[in-house]
Amino acid sequence: MIVDVKWIVVLSVLFLASCSQTRFVPEQEYLLNKVELDVDDPKIKKDEAKSFIRQKENYKILGFVKFYLTLYNMSSKKKTDDWLKRIGEAPQLYDEAMTERSIEQLRQYMDNKGYYRAQIKSDVKFDEKKQKAELKFNVKAGDQYKIKRVNYHFVTPELKTIFYNDSISYSMRSGDAFDFYVLEQQQKKIVDVYRNNGYFYFTKNQVRGIADTSLYEKQVVLDMYIGESENSQMDSAKILKPYYLNNFYYSILPGNTPVTVAGEEDETFSDTLHWDNSSLFMTKQIQYPPGLFIRTNQMRSGDLFQNSEVENTFNGFNRLRQFRFVDIQFSETFPEQDSNLLDCNLRLAPLNKQSTSFDIEGTNTSGNLGVAGNIYYQHRNLFKGAEVFQLRFKGATERMHRQINNGSEYFNTREFGVESNLIIPKLLGPGKYIKSFEKNLPKTVLNMGYNYQKRPEYTRTITTLKFGYDWKTTQDLRHLWNIVDLNIVRLYEFDEDFINSIRDLYIKSSFTDHFISAMNYSIIYNNQRLNSSKNYTYARFNIESSGNVLWTASKLAGKDKSQVVDSVTNKTIEYYEIFNTQFAQYIKSDIEVRRAIQLDKYNSIVGRAFAGVGIPYGNSRFLPFEKQYFSGGANGIRAWQVRSLGPGTYSAGEGSYPNQSSDIKLEANLEYRFGLIGSLEGALFLDAGNIWAINKNDNREGALFRFNKFYKQFAIGTGAGLRFDLNYFILRVDLGMKLRDPANEEGHKWIIGDRSLTANDFVFSFAIGYPF
Repeated sequence: MIVDVKWIVVLSVLFLASCSQTRFVPEQEYLLNKVELDVDDPKIKKDEAKSFIRQKENYKILGFVKFYLTLYNMSSKKKTDDWLKRIGEAPQLYDEAMTERSIEQLRQYMDNKGYYRAQIKSDVKFDEKKQKAELKFNVKAGDQYKIKRVNYHFVTPELKTIFYNDSISYSMRSGDAFDFYVLEQQQKKIVDVYRNNGYFYFTKNQVRGIADTSLYEKQVVLDMYIGESENSQMDSAKILKPYYLNNFYYSILPGNTPVTVAGEEDETFSDTLHWDNSSLFMTKQIQYPPGLFIRTNQMRSGDLFQNSEVENTFNGFNRLRQFRFVDIQFSETFPEQDSNLLDCNLRLAPLNKQSTSFDIEGTNTSGNLGVAGNIYYQHRNLFKGAEVFQLRFKGATERMHRQINNGSEYFNTREFGVESNLIIPKLLGPGKYIKSFEKNLPKTVLNMGYNYQKRPEYTRTITTLKFGYDWKTTQDLRHLWNIVDLNIVRLYEFDEDFINSIRDLYIKSSFTDHFISAMNYSIIYNNQRLNSSKNYTYARFNIESSGNVLWTASKLAGKDKSQVVDSVTNKTIEYYEIFNTQFAQYIKSDIEVRRAIQLDKYNSIVGRAFAGVGIPYGNSRFLPFEKQYFSGGANGIRAWQVRSLGPGTYSAGEGSYPNQSSDIKLEANLEYRFGLIGSLEGALFLDAGNIWAINKNDNREGALFRFNKFYKQFAIGTGAGLRFDLNYFILRVDLGMKLRDPANEEGHKWIIGDRSLTANDFVFSFAIGYPF
């Protein structure tokens, strides 16, 4: 039945593509069916140049389906406004005037890129019968003008000194191609240089460039005038004067109360604190300590005004997660005296102090259905120092099926847990002695949790404790360092028949008590911005080590090792213990990179690559179960259920509960996303990857990673999905289909072309949020 659905989808797409596209095209008019651009110089970015064309064809999805035009054409001709017209797109008509306008825009673009002799022509082909037109622009770029020399003209010697002290950032030099867009970037850099050296009133109006192309053949003499204020309404004396910071006024706004006179006490505020050159205005209901503002404010009284420190301060207050808006304004301390002092007025409107929420979700693990719920509580400013405290209670139950000793039974699992998280906006512990941290506005983070899991085979409890730091060195670069990361796993109330039936050493190792004492560090780069459709890159690198201190201490203390005989191999295993529990020893590292490219308003492509490896040694034969890699599921290779893929060519037995994990993981994903109707979005995806074991302690056949074989053991899946944007979160459903299964026999790993598809080759997943 699933295969029939697939063909229905294909036929539906073909039907939509074949609908009449000219239903609403007036007589004597033509639907603009295609717009092309041909440029003979590879240095010109075609996508950038195409953005200057004013004649646009209708948007496409899947590269060829004009979906929104089809929706519009399905609307009624009798109504001027119905819902199909509102969600669809009217036909784009060929317009000769807009074509000429496009030629002018392209010529301006080429001029700005330094191609002053570019030739631009348009060619249009009309199909009278189909009432369609195809438009093509041809650009012969010619030679690009080069910079012969750059002459700088400064109004004052001080401006000249500051510029040449920082001129390394100015990249337009003799011999470079003349590009007006690069010139604009340099103009902004020059303005930033002066605004970071006290010139508060300095703007782009004070940086002017004049290009002369008459002196040399295909060469430009560029004159840069810095500091002039001919077109500025500001007094030149103010523009050419560096300013220093004087007083700071912090106003904590209650509700939506405006501050009409910044820096002066008002009947709105009941409490006022003063220190150094600073004043803090608050109400009794909303209290913060002065130390919070001293740490977060990157500006100091007596310092030169620096725009970069204003931005750092703004970002710092936003990172506190305390305020719904942050406003920073400056005014002259003594305007009537023409002083060079600035007062800083910071207005901060707090978010609600406390909040609670809950959610209920359905779960589906390999066809086993269940229900889970979470209750969340958050308190901002818990100890009146901008601390953020979060508490989560979790409960879940699931109806499970298992096979053991050739028998089959059903049972219910139960899980309860509590997690707490406390974020303190200052350094506690050993980090406070690292003074260089303070500039990066670090946070101390404390996490604690307890989880109880009840199954017929065993009962397990997991206790966690983390203590570390979170800080940012730039707007895009974040660091996480957990100097303490403890996990204590206890298992009891075992079903002996079930445990004895496990012949898989790797899985059997997960049913033992263990203690993890780790330290880990992560660095994250993310230039994605909220409510922005621009391309973005996300990268994360993690490294973690555990057990080395405990192993060294045990070794130096001459502590005796505990011994146990493995029931599968009959070998004696020796290890050190702490608190009568074996501690884990390993090193682990992984990297993940994502790249999103926005093709147009409705279409985007997102790719992801992941590589990770964990190496157990010393006191451990295997990685702890919580630290192992797994694949499959809604956020991995979606044609497989979670934990049901690999490792390598290994295949778990029929009816086994999916629990496959191992030491090495390689995975790549590619997803094409396209808008449909309103907040509904479609997606096509392709996933590939697998997991592997790193040493021969793993006795699963085909699990071991080998350099001459691993690339032949990738699983490949594809599929399609829908995303529903519900404002607060995105609801996602995906249907994955296996293309290549590494567990199949050699010569039969590719499924299509080898056999008919079955229901087992399809996996339906339901999740919250994008997969990556």
